Amino acid sequence: MSKPFDYSKWDNIELSDDEDDVHPNIDKESWFRMKHRSRVEREEKEEQDKKKILAEMAKANLRIKEINKILSKSQSSSANGNNSEDSDDDLEDLEGLRTELSSLQKSNADNQTKLDNYEKNKKWNVDNMCHLVEERTIVNANVGESKFSSSGFALPKDGDLEAGEKKMDELKAAAAAAAAEKEVPKKSEVPTQEMANANDTDKSTSQAVAPAAKSQPTTKPQPQPESKIDKVPVSMLSYHEFTEKYADIVETFMSISSMDKSKEFLLQNGDILLQENASNYLLLASLEDEMNGFHEKMKLVARQSQIISNIAELAKSLQRHPGNVIVPFFQRMDNKEMYDGFMEGVAGFIKRVEERAVVKKKEMEEERMREAKENGGDAVDISQIPLEERLGPGGLDPLEVFESLPVSMQEAFESREKSKLEEALLGMPQEEAEYHMKRCVDSGLWNA
Repeated sequence: MSKPFDYSKWDNIELSDDEDDVHPNIDKESWFRMKHRSRVEREEKEEQDKKKILAEMAKANLRIKEINKILSKSQSSSANGNNSEDSDDDLEDLEGLRTELSSLQKSNADNQTKLDNYEKNKKWNVDNMCHLVEERTIVNANVGESKFSSSGFALPKDGDLEAGEKKMDELKAAAAAAAAEKEVPKKSEVPTQEMANANDTDKSTSQAVAPAAKSQPTTKPQPQPESKIDKVPVSMLSYHEFTEKYADIVETFMSISSMDKSKEFLLQNGDILLQENASNYLLLASLEDEMNGFHEKMKLVARQSQIISNIAELAKSLQRHPGNVIVPFFQRMDNKEMYDGFMEGVAGFIKRVEERAVVKKKEMEEERMREAKENGGDAVDISQIPLEERLGPGGLDPLEVFESLPVSMQEAFESREKSKLEEALLGMPQEEAEYHMKRCVDSGLWNA
């Protein structure tokens, strides 16, 4: 059985930011800095001590080699019987060398014990628990190429562009061939027409007509070629072509209230819904619903629109295709903080849609007035305008508000003179004037 791995060295890990030993009256940050500084100073002192011990051991080892060399040389000389007059002096020197050798070996053993003790009692921390083994930098050759549009949606691939151009060429060739086929008469029709114009009294001719007519092949209806929209990749469709083909799918997605069902629908139809045309469709739909008074429906469409936009932004930040971040996006929605942040963004988007709807109504009214002037200056009969279209920014009906105004204010509005309106307001109490002007602003009769 193999020896189990010893994990005991991880039992003594030193943390500078350990809060267990911090006194309540001591600032934590100051305490952490002091502990870190003390640890660094202790480690520096230990390293200096280790270097000093290693230097002493290296010097001692060098001396030990020299002594061993001398002793081995002396022993070889004695074995060869080479005796000299200074044999007593040499004997004393050899004895001294042996004593020094023993002392150096003992000193090395003590120093090694110190080193082992340092290593055994070493305190592990974030700086010495691991070390860098290998480091490399890999640069992508296509790092400068952008695969996303400015809004985060994936751009069509080169293969899609080439396939779209090829299919367009095939469509043009098929159309040209069809046009040429219509202009050239069929060979089987030429003799039949000539025989139909021949003299009816000639029996032989009439007999030839019948077989020719019978032998004329019946032309089968040619299959209709696929439309251009079916041939072009979805990422290359214009907005009009996209809505013509995929409006039903986008409308279905707009009506889904469940986040789980939205996720499933996106996984099934992500190639269509994660297009910039789909995002624009949702944006315009939310604005149209708000202008038509469908506020609750607008809020749902706005949320669905923000799901598409957030997936596109996440894909852009991760440099991945939007279809590959559908699951990660909805996993983030399981986090309450992220979901709250998402709904906060939806609320901001709804507010902008509401503000834009008010401005859009004003622009449409101004455009209607301008067209009326260009068509002869005829006054616009406001009563003919649907109620939901003529409501002002505050939700009041301008026709109803105008009829409830004092006669002096009605005459001022009809004359379109500001001075008359000021005279009418000065001629009434301040509270009444403020009440009528607020209603004029909320109905759109007066721009604040």
